[in-house]
Amino acid sequence: MKKLMIAALAASALVPFIATGTAIARPMTEVDLATMNRLGSPTVSADGRYVAYQLTTTDLDANSRNTGLYLLDLKSPDAAPVRIADSADASEHSPAFAATGNWLFYLSGEGGSEQVWRWQVGSAAPQQVTWSKVDLAGFKLSPDGKKLAVWADVKKNCTLSGCPESEAPAEIKGSGREYEAMFVRHWDQWEVPGEYSALFSYVLDSDGLASGEATKLSGLVAGDTPTKPFGGGEEIAWFPDSSAIAFTQRRAGPDEPRSTNTDIYVAPLDQSQPTVNLTAANEATDTLPTPSPDGKYLAWAAMARPGYESDRLVLNLLEIATGKLTMLTQNWDRSVGSIAWEAGSKSLIVSAQDTLDHPLFRVDATSGKVTRLTQAGNAGDAIPLASGGIVYTLNNVTAPTDLVMIDKAGKTRRLTNVNAEKMADIDAVSYQRFSFAGANGDTVWGQIVKPASATGKLPLAFLVHGGPQGSFSNSWSSRWNPMVMASQGYATASVDFHGSTGYGQAFTDSINRDWGGKPLEDLQLGIAALPGIDAQIDTSNACALGASYGGYMMNWIQGNWPDAFKCIVNHDGVFDLRSMAYATEELWFDEWDHGGPWYARENPEKWNPVNHVTKWQTPMLVIHGEKDFRIPLSQSLAAFTALQRQNIPSKLLVFPDENHWVLKAKNSVQWHRNVFEWLDRWLKSEQ
Repeated sequence: MKKLMIAALAASALVPFIATGTAIARPMTEVDLATMNRLGSPTVSADGRYVAYQLTTTDLDANSRNTGLYLLDLKSPDAAPVRIADSADASEHSPAFAATGNWLFYLSGEGGSEQVWRWQVGSAAPQQVTWSKVDLAGFKLSPDGKKLAVWADVKKNCTLSGCPESEAPAEIKGSGREYEAMFVRHWDQWEVPGEYSALFSYVLDSDGLASGEATKLSGLVAGDTPTKPFGGGEEIAWFPDSSAIAFTQRRAGPDEPRSTNTDIYVAPLDQSQPTVNLTAANEATDTLPTPSPDGKYLAWAAMARPGYESDRLVLNLLEIATGKLTMLTQNWDRSVGSIAWEAGSKSLIVSAQDTLDHPLFRVDATSGKVTRLTQAGNAGDAIPLASGGIVYTLNNVTAPTDLVMIDKAGKTRRLTNVNAEKMADIDAVSYQRFSFAGANGDTVWGQIVKPASATGKLPLAFLVHGGPQGSFSNSWSSRWNPMVMASQGYATASVDFHGSTGYGQAFTDSINRDWGGKPLEDLQLGIAALPGIDAQIDTSNACALGASYGGYMMNWIQGNWPDAFKCIVNHDGVFDLRSMAYATEELWFDEWDHGGPWYARENPEKWNPVNHVTKWQTPMLVIHGEKDFRIPLSQSLAAFTALQRQNIPSKLLVFPDENHWVLKAKNSVQWHRNVFEWLDRWLKSEQ
């Protein structure tokens, strides 16, 4: 059996873990980061008594991770979470409570493939629910408990029971892949022509198990449901009477790599009734379908501009009986990231980025009035309770994810502390946010993380976020983590330059066709402001680090701000915009940000780092994942060649089994040790 780990409880709100007493703790290490427990996918029982969640643990020696399920009794303030439904050789994940009977459904590979299982609170053995011939990627229980929606990758004419035998003679083929249309590859996988993520529905028998052949629900058009590569259960929702299901789908076809168009479909379980595309008129993104508990409304989030993946997501509300559509948050300049109805169907809980934080908000379903509910940190996975409270996840720069509950009066109670032992003896770090006048005189925000007990001047690790429409926000990261970097004896600082999210759509849009303009000016002005904000930061002894667009900025800084830093770390960075335009997979991203396909752009070479390589001089560590198809490996190979041919101190680190991110435990440790050694070599060698 997998090792049973009981997560500790704390009654306080989620705050940084600060060592107490006079004993000196130790700095956080890359091993600490790689082996932190990871909480996710909370679900609450229909009676509000229990919360279940998944917890992922890491065995660094085995270079493996295992996910198990935990149950916490909310009615008992002193209760500790206990591990449940545990199998010897498989992970259990993605839990969901049924509407009745305290049955907990989840996914597990215990039977040899990923299938749906269930476990009843207080019982002994779990039961397998589905037996499909393919791995299931997810599921959603119907409110009446009689049906189960599942999704999985299948060929166009196949079902969950298999594919029809071909009548054609067997082909004799080599290993070559054959394509007649894009996508050819997406994110980190080569596409299989004609294979899509499809949505099916099982009928559950009187014993609660799947019976008969599953019915395909997403077959109106060819395409992925949920969308790829990141879509999941948030894109699929049952109506409260269990008569139909709403889902998000991206239509496949030759235009798919250039289109951000996703639509909301409603599929009745009665197959004599047609599936309907509710958002056919909108050629931009429609997603997150969420029916109201009373069945009168369907909410979703929608963008307005086709081809732009970072447009504002506005909360839409459809009155089903009349067809009246209201854009509830049209006058709120924030982008909706998640949607959940409160029990009375009078308001919704949404999340949205807002000036370095990611809070929860309540939106009145009649007026559209928005009220902020949480403050600092990164809140998500909101589950409104019948009592008027909310269970949600929360983390910040100095604290990994845990569960919190807020009651109707706004009082919060911490439910879990899953990394209490791991954080207990780690040195505290301090966190500070700051603002300054950036490009065009606009207010630009940033944050500083440094060792709390450090004395004297601190060298600077200057972090540049990716996206570029993103943010180094007040949130925990298992990859680019300011706390573990600061723990090595550095002050870390980041700036949410023009193009960042959480400051209104105009600020996000401002990077369009200006990748090397205002953002670089913001970074320059931000570093210039740091000594006046924190005199301990030594900006003359600094290294710049960035990934994705941040990696692009590392290459851009090399040629356009070459004397600013003693070293640079470039992860998966764009080196040549021309080759990037032809080799990346999601063309909409590159073409929107730069003004169309390469051959149609006005002055396409203006922001191209490759044109400035003769001015490069700063030592650079270049890192890339070989399975990264968003920014192909050739971009980093080219940058490394430019460095080596000019005798600039440089190093190349390539991960053959990683994509745009570094996810595996030992790879994470190797990544961090290379980065820390590079920083130490150039920033601490004279100290």
